[in-house]
Amino acid sequence: MEQKDFAGIGQDILFAARNELYMSLPYLDAALCALAFAPGGGVTVSLATDGETLYYDGAWLADRYLRSRVWTCRAYLHTILHCMLRHLAKKRGKLPELWDLSCDAAVESILDELDYPCLNAGAAPRKQKFYGECRRDMPVLTAEGIYRRLLRLNLPEYETAQLQRAFLVDDHGLWDPERQDDKEQSRRQDQKWRDLSGKTQTGLETVLSDKGTGGEAVLEQVRVAVRDDVDYRAFLRRFSAPREVAAVDADAFDYGFYSYGLRLYGNMPLVEPPETREEKRIEDFVIAVDTSMSTSGERVRQFLACTYAILRSAGTFTRKVNIRVLQCDDQIRSDDVIHDLEDLRNYMENFQLTGGSATDFRPVFDYVAKLQEAGAFTSLRGLVYFTDGMGIYPEKRTPYETAFILLGEPPLSVKTPPWAIRLVLEAPDLDRAAEKLPEELDLSELPEL
Repeated sequence: MEQKDFAGIGQDILFAARNELYMSLPYLDAALCALAFAPGGGVTVSLATDGETLYYDGAWLADRYLRSRVWTCRAYLHTILHCMLRHLAKKRGKLPELWDLSCDAAVESILDELDYPCLNAGAAPRKQKFYGECRRDMPVLTAEGIYRRLLRLNLPEYETAQLQRAFLVDDHGLWDPERQDDKEQSRRQDQKWRDLSGKTQTGLETVLSDKGTGGEAVLEQVRVAVRDDVDYRAFLRRFSAPREVAAVDADAFDYGFYSYGLRLYGNMPLVEPPETREEKRIEDFVIAVDTSMSTSGERVRQFLACTYAILRSAGTFTRKVNIRVLQCDDQIRSDDVIHDLEDLRNYMENFQLTGGSATDFRPVFDYVAKLQEAGAFTSLRGLVYFTDGMGIYPEKRTPYETAFILLGEPPLSVKTPPWAIRLVLEAPDLDRAAEKLPEELDLSELPEL
């Protein structure tokens, strides 16, 4: 009987926490109600979820509630944010301890920016120090970005354990993707939370944009959660133009007439296969690289190496091309012309990043306009600008397609022009593009920049 009473008390505590959160964060209304409550689930301390149900231990939850109402509100929202940011579905293939720590740190960074009495737990120096160190590498503290940083740092076990103690809130034992036998159910669950995150994003960007403080912190991470994986190879192909190339066009060839001629005349076909076919190839093209102080040289190398390999691959590069690679911070630092694969290879082998001043995107577009006037391009299809997004943008629309390639989600203060393509790439997106390249193109053999 006592256990049953504690179960009811625990449920009442969760209802109270949910209502208090809704009063402060109305843009999370649908997400806050998306989990059913149930005692048990193997939980003896804290909270746990499998994406469908929020499990709790009533006696432990009642004790924590008596100590701190703030803790229960933070723990409830902490678990909801894990689901909204799709941390459960993204765990597959990652080191469990580091992924759990990364997810907890990302969610706690949001909670620490929400200035409401029900979530104000006071400053924690260890957590704030960790946030500051991470923000040197990434503008938005996502679980994916923190995970990659922890992998790179390879911290000693003692330091990792200290961070785990600082950020631990809920139990992630039910996240194990291997326990999800029904893949279709898992997919539907992930789609449900993606849709809820999308609704939250829409609300924050429109009718609820002025409802309360701290919504920016939620919006920054929700944008990452709902973003689809990017096929960088397919994206580059949109800048290609149809050209006639010397090759047999099997799709335009009718084998019926060919076979009929052989049968009728013995060895004389009535038609021959077409000797040319139309393919989309990249010819006139501009690649601009932001070389300001805020741009990482390693990220530039990764972007150029993958772009180089994709352009090399079959079906993209024509025999003769006209590609300009521009480096610019607040002025044009270099202009390299590439006409064939050998030029591209030489450029990669001798590449040096130059610049280091503030960021101004306008000089690149002014320079390209002058090149067009001078007849440097026959038919310029597009320009891709690799940058962190922070700088002065041109106001006038360009006569060609322009894309700003951002490696990692930028802060909300970054506003790309409405007429330009805004593509956010994560490091895994470039990795996937590299994996799809032909086996003979090995990115590991490319020169260090």
